[in-house]
Amino acid sequence: MHKKILSIIKKKNKSKIVSLSAYSKNVVEILDNHCDIVLVGDSLGSVLYNYKSTREVSLDTMIEHSKSVRLGIKKSLMVVDMPYNTYRNSKEALKNAKKVILKTKCDAVKLEGGKKISAIIKTLVKNNIPVMGHLGLLPQSAKNFKFKGKKNYEREKILKEAKLLETAGVFSMVLECVESSLAKTITKNIKIPTIGIGASNNCDGQILVLDDLIGLNPINVRFVKKYANIRKDISKAVLNYAREVKSKKFPLKKHSY
Repeated sequence: MHKKILSIIKKKNKSKIVSLSAYSKNVVEILDNHCDIVLVGDSLGSVLYNYKSTREVSLDTMIEHSKSVRLGIKKSLMVVDMPYNTYRNSKEALKNAKKVILKTKCDAVKLEGGKKISAIIKTLVKNNIPVMGHLGLLPQSAKNFKFKGKKNYEREKILKEAKLLETAGVFSMVLECVESSLAKTITKNIKIPTIGIGASNNCDGQILVLDDLIGLNPINVRFVKKYANIRKDISKAVLNYAREVKSKKFPLKKHSY
């Protein structure tokens, strides 16, 4: 097994796993100093392209952004989301996952779902493709974006699927918008790390989209904490630039050839 993946698994019950989603080299060079995992998420569909859902994201788009991210990573584990309709069966999943790994040099891929894709995950793992799972709210297939685990049948289903994914061979799994006590139960009942997003600090680690936590993406959802207001900083910088261009203070001699 990949050394980086082993080191992630060994963090289970020992130290929290720090993860972020990002989509370009310049940003990831900064993240790499602080993160254990960098995910090139299909969330780029809404964050960067203003798509209505992640379903519109293509494999080629994921690959191009991932190639950029790869250039900025030296130590973090790099995971790439397999977009919607690229792993409908084992043959398709294997072909596309191989393409992603070959072209992006990523360390692993992430697939959304439980029982329906367990056989597909087994195929990928058998072919030496490391897989991260994703349970709870599944953006690629969700009809409503509500947290999961309120009802007993839902709790039982998600816990069962978490164990199923572990058996299938995933090295970790994202739990998205999973009720806190359920996230705790899942984390205690499986031997691989859980990465939470809106799933409490009961998980083994956390993940957010960088653009959300720095205030670049003007999103207001419960699970995002804003650690900065980059939109404000950019606005201030551009305002100062515009003023200096208009008043002929920029460019000066030192900025000219």
